[in-house]
Amino acid sequence: MTAQVAFDLRGKTAVLATMHGKEAAISPLLQRLLGLRVIVPDGLDTDRFGTFSREIPRAGSALDAARAKIEEGFARVPGSTIGIASEGSYGPHPDVPYLPLGHEHVLLIDRHTGLELVGRHVGAALHMAAARATSVDEAIALAERWRFPAQGVLVMRLDGEQPSPRRGIHKELRTLPALQQAVARIVAEDGAAWLETDLRAHRNPPRMRWIRRATLDLVRAFRSRCPACERPGFVRSSSVEGLPCASCRQPTSTIKAFVRACVSCGHQACEPVDVAWADPALCDLCNP
Repeated sequence: MTAQVAFDLRGKTAVLATMHGKEAAISPLLQRLLGLRVIVPDGLDTDRFGTFSREIPRAGSALDAARAKIEEGFARVPGSTIGIASEGSYGPHPDVPYLPLGHEHVLLIDRHTGLELVGRHVGAALHMAAARATSVDEAIALAERWRFPAQGVLVMRLDGEQPSPRRGIHKELRTLPALQQAVARIVAEDGAAWLETDLRAHRNPPRMRWIRRATLDLVRAFRSRCPACERPGFVRSSSVEGLPCASCRQPTSTIKAFVRACVSCGHQACEPVDVAWADPALCDLCNP
């Protein structure tokens, strides 16, 4: 059997471990581009692997959580060999103050071939926002700015100045009156309420688009075959700086090549960028 046949997913069934509607972003792409039939098992509780609202801390990395979800999916669908799961990770941008950074991962595991592939999307997470409100009117203004109710909004109590979902949280607010009532109750008792955008996929349309982009990256990874072992997953793993300046010809910090590496055998190759020279504006010698 050739590598192309061994790693052909057309007509196969994959179990997608989700409880938050991610099949809307993932399934159509995997069906159309890889020929996979995707099913979602009933009764799967992925919240037990961690929640964005912080009632349940996530143990390990985003990929650790995705692997745990897939194992649960396999347990729900005995005999299945292909598992899919998505996991996001959000936090402060390392270089830009007050800007949140988001990482979305879509993981595929094929137990029959031992293949594990990840699709990724990284960017400034403008769909992640939070603020303290001391009145119902202030809370409504925040929610409307965040495009509630299309964008879900969480309302929770505070412990001092810090949000405390364990003291009380409202996660299923679907209407403005429901949000008003939740905020009014907390403000009356505590003097302020904490509001933040709901990052669960089915309540966050921008995040659903990111998951779609990560799925497309997964498809690209599957289609990229290693020249050494012919397995899928010959993907960019790092970059090399040093593109010469167009004016002085000295190396700059601009990327001159990407390194592709096989996720299976580790074979590597350099992929030069498609430009020969760096902009002198980016050169430390020409533009110190």
